[in-house]
Amino acid sequence: MDFQRYLLIGAIAALSFMLLTEWVNFKDERKGTDVVAAYQQQQNGGNNTTTATVPESAFPTATATSTNNTDIPSLEPEEPSNETAFVKNIDRIKVRTDSLEIDINTKGGDIVFAALPKHYAELDNPDVPFTLLEQSNLRTYIAQSGLIGINGIDTSKGRAQYTNQQREYILEDGQDRLLVDLVYQASNEVTITKRFSFTRGEYLIDVQYLIDNKGSLPWTGGMFGQLKRDSTPDPAQDTSGMGLAPYLGAAIHLPDEPYSKVSFEDIAEKQFPKQNLEGGWVAMVQHYFTSAWIPDASQTHTYSMLKAKDDANIIRFTSPQVTVNAGETGKISSQFYTGPKDQYRLEEISPGLELTVDYGILWWIAQPLFWLLTKLHGYLGNWGFAIIAVTVLVKAAFFQLNAKAYTSMANMRKVQPKLTAIRERYADDRQKQSAEMMNLYKKEKINPLGGCLPILVQMPVFISLYWVLMESVELRHAPFIGYIEDLSVMDPYFILPLIMGVSMFIQQKLNPPPPDPMQAKVMQWMPVLFTFFFLFFPAGLVLYWVVNNTLSIIQQYIITKRIENE
Repeated sequence: MDFQRYLLIGAIAALSFMLLTEWVNFKDERKGTDVVAAYQQQQNGGNNTTTATVPESAFPTATATSTNNTDIPSLEPEEPSNETAFVKNIDRIKVRTDSLEIDINTKGGDIVFAALPKHYAELDNPDVPFTLLEQSNLRTYIAQSGLIGINGIDTSKGRAQYTNQQREYILEDGQDRLLVDLVYQASNEVTITKRFSFTRGEYLIDVQYLIDNKGSLPWTGGMFGQLKRDSTPDPAQDTSGMGLAPYLGAAIHLPDEPYSKVSFEDIAEKQFPKQNLEGGWVAMVQHYFTSAWIPDASQTHTYSMLKAKDDANIIRFTSPQVTVNAGETGKISSQFYTGPKDQYRLEEISPGLELTVDYGILWWIAQPLFWLLTKLHGYLGNWGFAIIAVTVLVKAAFFQLNAKAYTSMANMRKVQPKLTAIRERYADDRQKQSAEMMNLYKKEKINPLGGCLPILVQMPVFISLYWVLMESVELRHAPFIGYIEDLSVMDPYFILPLIMGVSMFIQQKLNPPPPDPMQAKVMQWMPVLFTFFFLFFPAGLVLYWVVNNTLSIIQQYIITKRIENE
C-alpha cells in the first residue's frame, strides 16, 4: 500500500503550489528606473513640467455609484466646467524631519512628495531615502485634501492658492514638534489656515483647517482627503529575477470587514457605491509601506473610490460640513500617515489599520509568530538570529509530533524489505498484495500515515512564517552575518539555497525509499526542484528552512538509529 507515499508527494506539491503562487510575476520593466537619479532630481527642484489635472465636473451628492472621472469631490451641486485646470510649475514647500522629507504644493496644499530617511531606496545608497509619494514623469502618487461645500475653497474649477513666507521647514535638534501653516484669504473677512503638524520620530501628520470668520455671515464647509495613485508597479517590490508580488492597491475600513482590499483592476472595472461610516480610514497599500487618511473617529464620513480621467486611482473620504458663525473661529481636522507598515504603531492610530500588514487567512498564526520574532530580536539584536531562535522554538513545540512521524518513517524503513517481497510475490494480484501489506502493518504496529499527518499539521505554521518574513518591514535591509546584508532578498551567492538542497537530500536518504521506481525518481528530483525554487526566495525564509531541516535531520537520525539498534 503506497498511500503514505502518495500523500507525502501530494503534501509537497501543495506546499510548492502555495509558495509559487506568491512568486509568479517577474519584475516590471519599469523597475529599472534609477531611483537615485530621480531623488536627486527631486531635491534639485523636481520636474517643473509635471501637470496635475483638476476635474471637469463635480462629484454627485447622490448615494448611487459615481461613473464620472472627477478629482475633487463636492458636497453641493455645481455646474460642470468645460475647461480643465492645470497646476504648472509646482511651487513646493519643503519640510524635513528625522522621519519624513515632505513637499507640499501651495496650490491646494497637497502633499506631492514624501521620502523616508530611515528607509533607504537601495541598501548601498544610504544617502537616498525611499520615496513613497511623488508627482513626476515617472509616477503619480499624492495625498490631496481640501475644503468643499457651500463655502468650500476647493472645487472642480480650481484649488485654493495658499501663501507662505517660508519655503523650507526643518525640525531642529531638541525640537519635538514642527508646525507648517499655509494661509488662504477666502475673502476680506474669512481667513483659512491649513496647518500641518509634524512630530519627531513619527510618520503621522496632523492636518487641520483653522477658519477665522470675522465677517457678518456664517461660513460652512467640510473637508475631504484622498489618495491619488496611478497603476505603476510597486517600487518596494523585490528586484531579483523572480519577484515577490505582494498586494498593491487600495484598502478601506468597513464595519463588517476591518480590512477590505480593492485592487486597481476592480476600481477600473467595477462601480462602488458610497459608504457612510463612523470613523474609519482609507489607504493605499504596497509592499512594506502604506499611506492612509484617518478622519475624525467621532464623526460619520462618506467614503468612495473611482477611476480619474487621467486613469489614476482615487480613494477618498468627505466629512460632514461644519458651520463657523460670524465672529467665531472653527477647526476641521484629520490625520495622514505615510510610512512603513509598523503594525503595532498602526494599531494605535486606528482600529484595523494594522491589517495592512497582510498575513492572509492564517493571520491568527502569523501574528503570534511575529510577536515572538520581535521579542527574540529585542534580546538577540539580529533578525537572522531571531529567525533561527523562532525556528528552534517552533521545532520544540512540534517535537513530540515529529518524533512520532520519524518513528513511523524509521519503522517503515525497517520493514521495507518485507514490503518489497510482498510486492514481488503478489505482483499480479493487487488485492492480495494490499491485504498482505495491511497485515504486515498491523503485525509490526505501524501506521502508514504516521509520517505524513505531522507534516500536514505543520504546513500552516510554515506558510504563516513565510508571510511574516515577507510582510515585515523590519526585515527589509536587515543584515545577518557575513555577505548576507539583506534578509528580505535572495541570497546573492545562492549559498543558503544550496545548503538547503543538501539538507533535503540528506533527509530523503533517512526516509524509507519508495518501492515503486517511478515514485523513487520523483522523490530523487525533489531536492533539485526545491533548490531551484529557493534560489529566488528571500534569504530569511531560506535560513528558516535550512535550520528547520538541520534540526529535523538530527532528530530523525537519532530516532532511526535507536530503532535500528532495537
